[in-house]
Order: sequence, then C-alpha cells, then structure tokens
Amino acid sequence: MSRAARLSIAGALAAVVALALGMIAGGSAFPRIIPGLPDAGVVVRWGLPMSKLLMDAAGLVTVGLLLMAAMLLPNDKGVLGAGGLSYVKAASWAALTWAGGAFLAIVFGAADSIGRTVPQILDGAILTSYATQTTQGVALTLVVLFGVAIALFSRGAITAGAAAGLLVFALVTLLPAPLTGHTSSSPNHDLATSSVSLHLLSIALWVGGLGVLAVHAVLRRPQLEVAAARFSRMALWCYAAVGLSGVFSLVARLGALSDLWTSEYGVLAVIKIVAFVLLGYVGYWHRQRTLVDLEGGKPRAFTRLAGGELLLMAATVGVAVALSRTPPPVFSVPADRAYELLGFPMPPEFSIGNMLTLWWFDLFFAAVAGVLAMLYLLGVLRLRRRGDRWPVGRTASWFAGVAILVFCTQSGLARYAKVMFDVHMVEHMTLSMVVPIFLVLGGPVTLALRALKPAARRGDRGPREWVVTILHSRFTKVITHPVVATVIFVASTYALYFTPLFESAMNEHLGHIAMTLHFLLSGCLFFWVIIGVDPGPNRLPHVGRLLMLFVTMPFHAFFGIALMMMGSPIAQGWYEQLGRTWGDTLLQTQRDGGAIAWGFGEIPTLMVLLAIAVQWYRDDDRQAKRADRRADRTGAGDPELDSYNDYLAKLNRADKGE
Repeated sequence: MSRAARLSIAGALAAVVALALGMIAGGSAFPRIIPGLPDAGVVVRWGLPMSKLLMDAAGLVTVGLLLMAAMLLPNDKGVLGAGGLSYVKAASWAALTWAGGAFLAIVFGAADSIGRTVPQILDGAILTSYATQTTQGVALTLVVLFGVAIALFSRGAITAGAAAGLLVFALVTLLPAPLTGHTSSSPNHDLATSSVSLHLLSIALWVGGLGVLAVHAVLRRPQLEVAAARFSRMALWCYAAVGLSGVFSLVARLGALSDLWTSEYGVLAVIKIVAFVLLGYVGYWHRQRTLVDLEGGKPRAFTRLAGGELLLMAATVGVAVALSRTPPPVFSVPADRAYELLGFPMPPEFSIGNMLTLWWFDLFFAAVAGVLAMLYLLGVLRLRRRGDRWPVGRTASWFAGVAILVFCTQSGLARYAKVMFDVHMVEHMTLSMVVPIFLVLGGPVTLALRALKPAARRGDRGPREWVVTILHSRFTKVITHPVVATVIFVASTYALYFTPLFESAMNEHLGHIAMTLHFLLSGCLFFWVIIGVDPGPNRLPHVGRLLMLFVTMPFHAFFGIALMMMGSPIAQGWYEQLGRTWGDTLLQTQRDGGAIAWGFGEIPTLMVLLAIAVQWYRDDDRQAKRADRRADRTGAGDPELDSYNDYLAKLNRADKGE
C-alpha cells in the first residue's frame, strides 16, 4: 500500500473516531428513548452523521483538488499542466462521491425525521416528500445535483479558468446543507448565517488545500515548493477568517459564556477551539522551519508535519459533524415576531438620533468593508515602499466610499431599513449611486496592477495575471458594454420591486445580503463604465459618457413616480408581520420612498458631471502636453494644425495677388 493511501486511510479513521467520541460526549450517540415515541434505530442514528461526514469530507477533497489545479500549481498561459489535469480528473470522482454522500444523507434524514427505519421509508413518496418539501431535504438535493454537475464538467476542464470556475461552484455547493441546520434556528440568525458561511468557505480552502498538498508531497510530485509557498500565504488568511467567524458563530448560539463548560455543545466547541489553536501552531512551524527546508531541497520534514496536520484537521472535521448533531444551549428570547424575523427587537420610533446611535453589526458587510480597506491600504503601502507615488485623491475617494458603506450597513440606518420602506430606499440609493462613485474613482484595478508582482515563472498565472485575465475576458467585455451595464443598473430595480422578489429577499438573510450586494455591484459596474479611471475593454468618449448618464437617470425618476402612484404596499406581508406601531402607514412610507427615489438622483448626477468635466479637462491637457513633447522632440508641430496654417497662408497670399 502506498504512503498516500495510508495517509488517506489514517485521516478517514481519525475523522470517524473523532465523530464517535464527539457524539458520545454530546449525548447524541445514546439518546434517551421515550416509550411510545417513534425511534429510527441505531442504524439511522449513526448512519446520518456518517453520511454527512462522507459528504463533508468529499466536498473538502473536491475543493482541495480544484484549488490545487487552478491556483497552487503553475500553468502554461492558462492551460493546465499534467499535474493540474490529473487533479481535475480526480475532482470529478470526488464530486461524485460528494453527491453520493448527500443522497445517503437524504435517505437517513428522511428516516430520522419521521422516526422510521431505512427499510420502512424506502418508498418513493416519502423520500420525494422529504427531498422536495423540507428545508434540509431541499438543501441536500441541491448538493446532489450540484455535485453531479461538478463531476460532469470536471471531465472536460483543461484550463485554469475552467478549474477556477468549478472551484467557485464547489464552494457555493458547500453552503446549502449547513445553513439549514442550527443556523436557521439561532435567535441571531443574521450573525449565525454570515459567520457559518465565512467559516465553511475558509475551512474548505484551508483543510481541502492542505489535504491535497500533503498527498502531493507524499507522492513526491514536482513543483511542491511552489504549491507549498502559495498555500502558506493563503492559509494565513484562511486561519484568521476561521478564527474570526468561529467566534461570531459561538456568540450567535450561546446565551452565556458559562455555556462553554456547562453544556455538551459548549464542550465540543472548546475541543474544536483547542484543535484550532494547535493547527495555528503547526502552521507557524511550517512557515518558520519546514518551508525553509523545502526550499533547501529537504522535503521530508514538510511531509511529516503536513501529514500530522492533516490527521488533526480530519479529527477536527469529525468533531464539527458531531457538533452539528448536538443541539445548542436553549436560552430565553423575547416572544416577539419582529425579533424572530429581524434578529433584534423592533427599534423605537425613527429619528436622526436613533439612526446615529442604534448601530447594528452585520458580519458579512463588515468583512467586505474590512477586506476592501485592508487590501487597498496594503497596495498603497507597497507602492510607497517601492518609491512609487499614488494619488492622494484616489486614496481619499476609496476610503470615503468604504466609510459610507460601513454607515449604510452597520448603523441605525440598516436597522430602520428593514422596517420602513422609505429608509430602505435611502439605503438602496446610497449603496447603488453614491458609494460606487467614490469606489470607482479610487482606481482599485490600476492599483492592483501596479502593486502586484508578475508571476515568477513566465507563462504562469499569479494574482496579477488573474486580474489581467479577468479584465480581458469575454465576460468582462460583455458585462461592461454600456448597454448591458445600463440595463443591469435600471432594469434590475424595476424587476426587484415590481415582482415578489423584494418580499422574498426581505424574508431571508441570504436574500437580503444578495439584494444589498446587487445594489453595490450594479452601481459599481454602471459608474465604472462612465467615470472609471481603471483600464477597461469598453471605453466611451466623454460625450458618450454624458449621453449614457442623461439617458439613464430619468428611469430612476420614473421609478420613483411609479412607486408614489401605486395604490397597494409592496411586500405588505413582510411589513405587517413586523407589527410596527409607530410612524406613517405602509402606503405613506412607500410614497415617501418613491419621492426619495425621484429626487435622490440629482446628487449623484452632479457628482458624476463634475467627475466627467475634470477627467475631460485632464485628458485634453495630457494630449496637449503629449503633442508639445512630440513637437519638441521632432522639431515639427501637429501635422493637422500645420496643414491648416499652410492653407490659411495660401489664401492670404491669393488675396494679396502674390
């Protein structure tokens, strides 16, 4: 048996043993059976977590294989090498196993939900009902479908871009099942959903990448030094994200700090925290010792430590599955429908003071704002250390946009936007028409192209090459076309508010995140085409930019008028469930929101006009200076101007009869 096979078997055994010990410690291995109540039996009791362990492990392996092929191993001008192709083919089998584990989880989950044994529920009607009508069943069904799709598409992937797309698809497939477990029942479901999503994605990249890297090292395949160095840089970010999201995940589920040692859920969480700290120490040892030895041609130390780290990670995954089968502590929450929907009590009557003081922490957009600010700052600092200059105005514009983003998503404005339509419209217009203006004027793509170093190996794709590839891709050319960008910016607003989409998005935290993120991204796309300072595939002349602006803005005014003329409230079911007893009626707040949408466009329009005027002036000034330098260098002026002057001179001589 090969060393790689022994390492894989050892990892699987570590995960299974950790799962068993975790279920025993959490009390789900031997639950108290109440006479008279249905019991699914021992097979289902252990089969469900084992199938979920198989599903999670196969998902992590799939992510790791695709990460190795797309990002960690070098490629030749976007085409995968022999090693990358072998990992993509292996990802096809791993994804198929992933789908199989999800199907087993459907079978055992259906039996567990109604307290029957597996033979008793092997009826198409029961399985179909569970898979299509229950939240957990639908989530597992999506994993089956997406896993099979990844398996099929992986068979034909030969480029790094295709592998990267499959990697993103695999990361998305990880989310549905866990987000319908304890997360959906947490009192602070907003924080729980965001923290679990960030936690899962970070763990998948970290654990999956390390597992495949360890096997790569054991098999002594080429380019281990390059892959290990790239993974080490990524693992540091993943470790920080896992720790941060884990803390917030516990905060969302525990009612008090004492729950960590007084509840089975807390004890398992402490075990997971200890494993996390140990993994951090191992990662530190990697960066300090084994990576140095690896660069020096001594791979044995790295292989041994990576194998031990993989076993510890596998055991941690087993504990995590056991934790998902252990109910979190029960603590009292207000018997309030608004609290159940919002995750916080109904705020007091709206006022400027309340809006400025009742801040609400949204982990997702706090993380987005933090990453945007940190990456931009690191880019500016790298340029300065290199002796290059970066315009102060662009830096100020970027951080102004980030600050407004923080205010819109974290302050009392975010609280009241969920309970009042007019405040929501202020948030919408600010995120789609003010924040993007400041962000695109910051020139983030130009900063990235200047700050990032080219790949060490010619033809390979590092971060800078990926930015260039995305910038020149067909997708970017299509989506940045002025007509497409305008349609997305305008039509999506009508489609959201004049269909049931708005109410659906307000009812789900993920839907609300998607809606808010769409406001921001569609605005950035639209204003990047008009006033963006970054290089792009579709560059309009300044007159065309003005025309695009003046054609688009009236549609927002029409949208506002349409809202004011409607005779029934939008998303009436959502707002009535909240039970707001103060302020204007639903219809009046909707009319106020329409008035805001109608008049708000004047502010960004003025800002964009000023930006276009400044850019136009600077562009003409640069062209004039360029012409002067060319004239000084060649001794000749502008050919067109010289020809025109000669023509005037000839006319003058003809008038004088010369």
